[in-house]
Amino acid sequence: MLQIFKSTDAGMIALERIESGAWINLVNPGKSEISYVSENLNIPVEHIIAALDEEERARIEVDGNCTVVLIDAPVPNVEAKEGGVYYTVPLGIIITDKNIVTVSLRENHVINNFVERKIKSFYTFKKTRFFLQILYNNSKLYLRYLRDIDKTSGLIENRLHKSLRNKELIQLLELEKSLVYFSTSLKSNEMVLEKIQRSNPIKMYPEDSELLDDVIIENKQAIEMANIYSNILSGTMDAYASVISNNLNIVMKFLTSVTIVLSIPTMIASFFGMNVDVPFESNPHAFTIIFIISMFFAIIIALTMARKEMF
Repeated sequence: MLQIFKSTDAGMIALERIESGAWINLVNPGKSEISYVSENLNIPVEHIIAALDEEERARIEVDGNCTVVLIDAPVPNVEAKEGGVYYTVPLGIIITDKNIVTVSLRENHVINNFVERKIKSFYTFKKTRFFLQILYNNSKLYLRYLRDIDKTSGLIENRLHKSLRNKELIQLLELEKSLVYFSTSLKSNEMVLEKIQRSNPIKMYPEDSELLDDVIIENKQAIEMANIYSNILSGTMDAYASVISNNLNIVMKFLTSVTIVLSIPTMIASFFGMNVDVPFESNPHAFTIIFIISMFFAIIIALTMARKEMF
């Protein structure tokens, strides 16, 4: 998909062709769309294709008339039955003399927020400012998803108190995997941000430098939150694995105790069911007497086991 936008006095509008000061957004583009952007903006094709590789690492590179920045953006897993499961995909940002290009393999909220005009005060022709706003929105999105992960883990933990299944532990494992993805990606993004701050590959004005500082602060906060939640979740999984095992032991103990109590009447009834002479065989109230004897011994056993907290 190829989208072209440009900020005007009337707001941001969509264009059919690339113009100076326009923003070009590529999402899982075809070969013809890649060739069109590459030829019109004189961008090497490999820079565009690099952002479409899920294994591509975050980096920044200056190549002739363009600056290529690759960062990792968070994406929710739409196939997950329960929310809070995420992974990351590369997001490429290419800055040329007159345009800015964003490239991603999948749609993500980082770019969609700009496409849907949810971000205020951004202009496609202010390339450096726009670039930093993308980075800032990306860091804020990590923080938002981290809070969602924390809420989801809390809901799962509440269900774990009475659970005897592994389903909830598997869900927590999925959340922990999301946190590992986030932590790794955030650290890669941090290296890119520090390089931008240190080497100044992009021309910045004083207000841009302040925004870059804000981006770095938000990214560091996201890293700390990811590490904290990951440690908490890891400890929670270990604790609740023991809880599930203990719950199962309690159930098994209860069932064993019930089986022992019920075996007393069964055993007595078996004795009186033998095809031999037995007490009370001529008594018209034999059934009642045997039933009372069975219940008496069963109650004695049950009370004894209850005192020993075996129920």
